[in-house]
Amino acid sequence: MRFIRFAACFLLLACSRKTTVPSGGNTTTGTVTGADLKILCYNIHHANPPSKPGVIDMAAIAGVINREKPDVVALQEVDVHTGRSGVQLHQAEDLAARTGMKAYFGKAIDYDGGEYGVAILSKLPMDEGKAFPLPNTGGEARVLATVRVKTAAGKYIRLACTHLDAQEEENSRILQVNKILELTKDETLPVVIAGDFNAEPSSAVIKALDSRFSRTCVANCGFTIPVINPTSTIDYIAFTPKKFDVLLHKVINEQYASDHLPVYAELKMK
Repeated sequence: MRFIRFAACFLLLACSRKTTVPSGGNTTTGTVTGADLKILCYNIHHANPPSKPGVIDMAAIAGVINREKPDVVALQEVDVHTGRSGVQLHQAEDLAARTGMKAYFGKAIDYDGGEYGVAILSKLPMDEGKAFPLPNTGGEARVLATVRVKTAAGKYIRLACTHLDAQEEENSRILQVNKILELTKDETLPVVIAGDFNAEPSSAVIKALDSRFSRTCVANCGFTIPVINPTSTIDYIAFTPKKFDVLLHKVINEQYASDHLPVYAELKMK
């Protein structure tokens, strides 16, 4: 009987620990309870699987979301009524319908007869949606999309989603991350930001982000691109102020649906 009780306690403790990953590795294991916010960050490549040029597979992206069961999702590279994805297709609203969530779309540019940008999906009550243009030095226009969400515990959080410039030079990304810091500096609510920053952890861009935000993982976090044999991390989830405990951080090994691996985290407010 003593052995059974010891084993049960050991299993309970093991299940409550944060999931860790080996250096450069990825993990899809681990479940944690008691989180105030479960968040998925995903650059969806306009729902075009890299192995199938021209194909739009909304079901594949929705499947990733439904398997992880997040409260909120930060999406990048989202098409709305474009020629390449389908003039009748609003990808954010389509994914919301497939996952039982609400959608907010933040337009970055006009594209192929429609619009292109970032989006936030939420199962939690969501309002105050805004899209703020970010500066650039000649690259593609980018935005910071923000919403207010109310957790199941009645706590309000400002959730932000972005996709920074992809040019080789980081001049635009530095301008953009500094604008994000400016936009969020006077926010009275806790801020959780997620997105494709197109910058590695050692870059000036992420160092600037780290000056105010805490990333959900800073060491041995798992690479996010390419999806086959990934070698780089450019997708992040972070928060400010330091009012959250990170219960879980993982990179999901989903190699079909997009050219990025999704990142998932579970946070608990202190």
